[in-house]
Amino acid sequence: MKSRYAYYILLGLIPMAVATGAVPDKSKKVTVNPVKTLIPDSASAVNVDVMINVPAHAFSSRSRLIIVPQLISNDTMVSECRAMVLDAPIYSKKMKRRVKLEGYVDTLAENSGRVNNRENQSIPYIERVSVPENIDGGRIIAVLSTDGCGECEVADTVDMAYITNLPTLIEPKKSLQLNWIEPEFVIKPKVMQGKGEALLQFIINRYDINLELGDNRKEMNAMLFTLQKIVNDSLATLNSVSIYGMASADGSFAFNTTLSRNRANSAKKWLVSQLGIPQKQADEFSIGSRPEGWLPVLEAMRADGHKDTLKVKEILDKYNAENDDVAERYIRRLACWNDIKNRYLQKDRKVEYEYTYTIKSFTTDEELLDMYEKRPDAFNEEELLRVSTLKQTAEEKKEVYRTILRYFPQSKVAANNLAVLLLREDKVDEAEQVINSVEGYTPEIINTKAAVYVYKNDYERAIELLQTDVTLPEAKYNLGIIKASARQLDEAYELLKDYRDTNAAVVALSVNRNTEAYDIMSANEDTTSRAEYVRSLVFARRNEANNMLSHLEKAVVEEAYRNRARTEADFMPYARLDEFIILINNGGHNNE
Repeated sequence: MKSRYAYYILLGLIPMAVATGAVPDKSKKVTVNPVKTLIPDSASAVNVDVMINVPAHAFSSRSRLIIVPQLISNDTMVSECRAMVLDAPIYSKKMKRRVKLEGYVDTLAENSGRVNNRENQSIPYIERVSVPENIDGGRIIAVLSTDGCGECEVADTVDMAYITNLPTLIEPKKSLQLNWIEPEFVIKPKVMQGKGEALLQFIINRYDINLELGDNRKEMNAMLFTLQKIVNDSLATLNSVSIYGMASADGSFAFNTTLSRNRANSAKKWLVSQLGIPQKQADEFSIGSRPEGWLPVLEAMRADGHKDTLKVKEILDKYNAENDDVAERYIRRLACWNDIKNRYLQKDRKVEYEYTYTIKSFTTDEELLDMYEKRPDAFNEEELLRVSTLKQTAEEKKEVYRTILRYFPQSKVAANNLAVLLLREDKVDEAEQVINSVEGYTPEIINTKAAVYVYKNDYERAIELLQTDVTLPEAKYNLGIIKASARQLDEAYELLKDYRDTNAAVVALSVNRNTEAYDIMSANEDTTSRAEYVRSLVFARRNEANNMLSHLEKAVVEEAYRNRARTEADFMPYARLDEFIILINNGGHNNE
């Protein structure tokens, strides 16, 4: 990135001057204090708050001192901050005269201020500096120029702050603890139930079923087909069938009740004869009657936009507690009665039926696996979940979970575990679709949904969701990981301090709990390169160079940690050690 003032940072500029004998006068050297190590906050920014100390005669009375803070990472300027420009007295007068007489445009005037270069100056510099999220470390330096225009030479560079981005050592997707639900297998009676209706036509005031009338044959065959499947299923036992006849709303209640029971009985006899079931099962058939009432008539009139709909509704509301005969008496008195009788009294009479049956339970693992291949439709949810535990591979388990969700769409166990498997394969969109398909929340579902958000880099929604319920240890841990990644470090520390793993140590270091980080990593058996890198950070802060180098040597076998070590603020005090230089240049191997 090119500087606005055309400065190019040449690392090693000052040490090279020393090597050639051009030793700068330290009494006239600009200094900065305090030089702190800063961690980007939740907005990925740091607050620089320092005093820039300019000794007397650090620059001549005929020049200006230009101080340009720059963010440096991996020997590259990442960004440039607000400049500070100090004009010596004679230079200030010359510049004003030049502007007035020559019309010169001083591009640095906005940031300039006149100072007495013969006296020591301590000038505060406060600035909020944005730090790209992908930067692991770096420093903010003050680039000094005394050429007067800021376009020619760099006089010196001074460290203003070090940037450490320790939370980037936490890999949220890899660190998340996903809740796998291991279901308990409980054998439960598989009693099923169903219901349906047939719309039949009868000759007025008769109850025998004429299959040639209207759609009677089709309607009765549909009822027969439903029950026949159960009777013919070797795994099912028909327990009960209840058939209810329904007569029209008009006519006396007593007469209609008897008529509707007789119609139900006709349906029962026909079904029993067609099913060919034993008498014992036939005895489980029962009949009854249900008044059809006037509501179907009212709904038909309302759908038709009949002008007298409201009158019928008022009668039904008024005599709601009475039987149909009372309402009928007043409806018959309406001027529209003939219209109602001819247009809205239904010709079809409902026969409703309800049934229950039991499906054979599968109790042994062998039987479950065998029958799953033949009849997954005969399983209840518990049995299918047991099958999922018996499958060995992720692909086999996913197939079972998809089967469960086909038959039991609201199975939270199946949805959760399938989403977990999909996340492990980085199939985020499919996992999100599965976990969102179930209604309601459980702690496990909340944790998995939050994980989906993390995979989609939506930390804000993940935090919002997890904060609703952190009863699960995994959810509490994940919330801490996400808050750390979002640079909410104090809250992350409180959530993670009891977990005592490498991530907890990273967060402890981030909030300067260095002793705690040391204790965690001393007891931690993690030997990955990441863990060794964290240990090297711990010993760097303890000023134990040998231990720091020993652990760093194990970490930098991975190029990512070798590159990171170059800009890590905690390693800057050791950057000139030969051993350190060898490690970051050769990955711990001496090439001599």
